[in-house]
Amino acid sequence: MQQSGLLSRLSFAWSRDGEKKYYVQDRMREVGAELWRWLDEGAHIYVCGDARRMAKDVEAALVDVIAAQGERKSEDAVAFVRELKKAGRYQADVY
Repeated sequence: MQQSGLLSRLSFAWSRDGEKKYYVQDRMREVGAELWRWLDEGAHIYVCGDARRMAKDVEAALVDVIAAQGERKSEDAVAFVRELKKAGRYQADVY
């Protein structure tokens, strides 16, 4: 997928493989400007994992990134995420 140009970046966050826990939402905030640029250019986001905490924390981080990097009010960032979902650009496989 990367060789074909379909996938430009793959990033992992491991919360149980080291002394310091590092979560998906931490990684998202770390690359917030780049993440916003991708979204603004039409990127899709796929989240897979725990529905109880991780999925909610990841969505909250996404809202934070959109608000900060897209220079939007929080409620506008929430609406942006809602539109991503409607357009099929934000998909979650959570359990």
